[in-house]
Amino acid sequence: GVGKTTLIQKVTQALKSSGIPIDGFYTEEVREGGRRTGFDVVTLSGKRGPLSRVSSDSSTSRREYRVGQYVVDLVSFEQLVLPMLRNVNHGSDGEKKICVIDEIGKMELFSQAFIQAVHQTLTGSGTVVLGTIPIPKGKPLDLVEEIRSRKDIKVFNVS
Repeated sequence: GVGKTTLIQKVTQALKSSGIPIDGFYTEEVREGGRRTGFDVVTLSGKRGPLSRVSSDSSTSRREYRVGQYVVDLVSFEQLVLPMLRNVNHGSDGEKKICVIDEIGKMELFSQAFIQAVHQTLTGSGTVVLGTIPIPKGKPLDLVEEIRSRKDIKVFNVS
């Protein structure tokens, strides 16, 4: 709630208008009647789908991924994000690209395929990643801490 996604959107617009090749996604709050009911994934090419929604009941089914009151729609998330990340990873090597990943957090990390795709994107020679990671609280998230400690990563704290 400090403005990470807003900042990402402004930087993305500036880069796009400069003609720099950029792809990726951001997450956006979904609000109904003034209260947050979930999050959507929005790709820079304009596709949108649910990342999570407030659960209507407290019973948890076996294959449900939850973060607090939110149930994560892993299928929707992977259908939107994975093809875009594969496309960035398999682009022409000569072209420097920017890949926006907002965010690498608890909900997204339920996807093993997403974790692998992020690893591939970070090791891809022609790709610069502009991403967001949460400030550590509670149990550390392995991929987030790995990213935070990488020598080729510059972390800015947004407040």
